[in-house]
Amino acid sequence: MFKDLYKYRYLLREIVVKNIKIQYRNSVLGIFWTFLQPLLTTIVLVLVFGGMFGSRDAQLLNYPTYLLCGRLLYEFYTQSTKRAMRSITLSASVIKKVYVPKYIYPLANVISNFITFLISLLVLVGFIVYFNLFTDKPTNVTPYILLAWVPLVILFITCLGIGLILSTMSVFFKDIEYLYDVFCMLLFYFTPIFYNVKSLKVSPMVMKALMANPMYSLVSMFRSCVLFGEMWNWNWFWYSLGFSIVMLLMGTLIFYKKQDKFILHL
Repeated sequence: MFKDLYKYRYLLREIVVKNIKIQYRNSVLGIFWTFLQPLLTTIVLVLVFGGMFGSRDAQLLNYPTYLLCGRLLYEFYTQSTKRAMRSITLSASVIKKVYVPKYIYPLANVISNFITFLISLLVLVGFIVYFNLFTDKPTNVTPYILLAWVPLVILFITCLGIGLILSTMSVFFKDIEYLYDVFCMLLFYFTPIFYNVKSLKVSPMVMKALMANPMYSLVSMFRSCVLFGEMWNWNWFWYSLGFSIVMLLMGTLIFYKKQDKFILHL
């Protein structure tokens, strides 16, 4: 697999570049939407949920930045896995004519989304600078912010593993796209994007269910570094890392066992 990846590295790069260009093709603002979309959606979510959660919970420190951190990671997860899921079926015409390692397509989609996600993090930098310089609700910027890349890498591995699973399932089971849309909607509410789990008045069983969500650990790790300026809980790290490795191994195994049958169903 690694030999093929090295052999087709230039093709991988071209597909990644093509995906990024296609994403903003025929758009007047182009790549500027990478900054504008998270900014506008954050403003909307702050207006909707700020009164319910932002003003009542002192632990949130800075609600707009808190919300943006969760929203950026959630958006990367959903967009990268959805595009990876469709990557094989959308490339059917090429797969039928030319031999290319099929995992190149979901991998390229996850990478291209990761690049645009990294660009969108500039919006988060702008939030931190603004609130630290011009408001009385600054974030705690400490050297721990340099560790923010760790949850991002774990999230990338998770998205790749789940993307391989979904891309395989979508070839044989077309309805998976619609079911996954519903799942992503549920995930939005089960991930602490606009609320603080510890401030919810729910039963211990529900609390444990919310914390069992791997996105909870990843988002919490990222916020610990970027927003609160402290070291994350190591339970979050080991849980999310273990989940990402399991997903990657499962995704690789399922993809390789089924990829030879793709041509019969495309």
